[in-house]
Amino acid sequence: MKRLKKAALVLAALLAAAAAAFALLRAKGWLLFPNETRPARWKVWGVDVSAYQGNVDWMELHRQGVEFAFIKATEGSGMIDRCFEENWENAQAAGVLAGAYHFFSYDSPGETQAENFIAQVPVTAGALPPVVDIEFYGDKAQNPPDRETVRDILDPLLEQLESRYGQKPILYVTYRTYKLYIQGEYEDYPLWVTRPLLAPLSKDWTFWQYSHSARLSGYQGKEERIDLNVFRGSLEDLKALGAAH
Repeated sequence: MKRLKKAALVLAALLAAAAAAFALLRAKGWLLFPNETRPARWKVWGVDVSAYQGNVDWMELHRQGVEFAFIKATEGSGMIDRCFEENWENAQAAGVLAGAYHFFSYDSPGETQAENFIAQVPVTAGALPPVVDIEFYGDKAQNPPDRETVRDILDPLLEQLESRYGQKPILYVTYRTYKLYIQGEYEDYPLWVTRPLLAPLSKDWTFWQYSHSARLSGYQGKEERIDLNVFRGSLEDLKALGAAH
């Protein structure tokens, strides 16, 4: 009986600690649910989109509280998102602060990737800094390129984008790509970290992508879900980031 009582007390203590941790994380906004919109502890909330969301009604998204959006523009040295131009113009017309992102390729030179992005994305007053999306595709997760190879591609890409747009590009990272390629060498670049549910507490991030599976009204395309993000600051801070040309 004593052992059972002791086990019950230990279990109760663990449950109480878990409940307290959950309450703390929720109170600070560090734990967000996949469909949670306009998170109460964050002042600025947004989305990211590509052609997969199809036709986007930016006024409707803005009505739901979307203040900013990252819009896919290019991928590698030749791919162009077919919806970029329309999304770019309409998001800004609706009052949504917009930034364009480039999906990084491990298989082509950084110089030609920069040329692809620059050819599609105009220098726009008030736009958020360009984004380089560094994640794995194909078999890269199983066979990740070495750090030096990635650096030889990434460095000229970042240099050309900063020279063109007058802003340090934002780096979109997963846990693995940050550890493998970014940590310790690109600390002065703003970070956009993807981590569903729980905030990346160990990183000095600027944007947090907390959901890959939300559903909002205002778009109709191949993908029914949409990514949700928060900005670590005020709306004035975000506008200042966009104004820093």
